[in-house]
Amino acid sequence: MPRPEVLDRIKEAEAEADEIVAEAEREREERIAEARARAEEIREEAREEADDLAETRLADAREEIDAEREEILARGEEQREELESRSEGRREDVVEFVVSRFEEAVHAQT
Repeated sequence: MPRPEVLDRIKEAEAEADEIVAEAEREREERIAEARARAEEIREEAREEADDLAETRLADAREEIDAEREEILARGEEQREELESRSEGRREDVVEFVVSRFEEAVHAQT
């Protein structure tokens, strides 16, 4: 094979190798871009799921707090009614006691 032909074939092989390398670089860049885009999608999905979970937990916590609040209010109302009932039954005794103490104090001064 004459030298010019060998030189031409070497040049063709080098050009072909450069093309293969360039194509591989393009594919690599495309894959990196796709991977970054997919990673961003995954991060966004994770953020949305975390937000949804946080909202759900917050709503559940509010429901629990409201239920506990209602229980506390109901117990407080029961206790108030019980105290009123007990105090109503003792009112006459207290009035008599206070009047007798007052009378004793008045008699003690005279």
